[in-house]
Amino acid sequence: MVPGWFTEARGQDFRLLGTRCAACASVFFPREDAFCRNPACAGGELAEVPLSKRGRVWSYTDGRYRPPSPYVSDPHVAWEPYTLVAVELAAERMVVLGQAAPGVSTADLAVGMEVEVVPGVLHEDAETSWTTWHWRPVGVTA
Repeated sequence: MVPGWFTEARGQDFRLLGTRCAACASVFFPREDAFCRNPACAGGELAEVPLSKRGRVWSYTDGRYRPPSPYVSDPHVAWEPYTLVAVELAAERMVVLGQAAPGVSTADLAVGMEVEVVPGVLHEDAETSWTTWHWRPVGVTA
């Protein structure tokens, strides 16, 4: 979806990528490469860091409308609702929003449930497959 937001690896090595400020240790996602977003910090040295692979559901909802650009979808194909999950990454002290893995609905989620980040497909056509990340309950393989 956006270059540099996650590793190119599939499977166990797939991770979201953020940046950490050397001065204040704040972590940012989406990544920040120009300056520290912490208003109390004047630091500017940022290093790429892989984010935690697992987190806990902070909140979730279903999306029953076709989202605006940059989301890619064919307006001639019937809209399929999807599940959005806000996941708290404790080590990074942040919440990251993303879609649930295919087949995971709001009925399958609960606040506090452990989930893991997995690679997903945002959209495919004959020439390109746009990858993204999904959140999947730990222990679910489908």
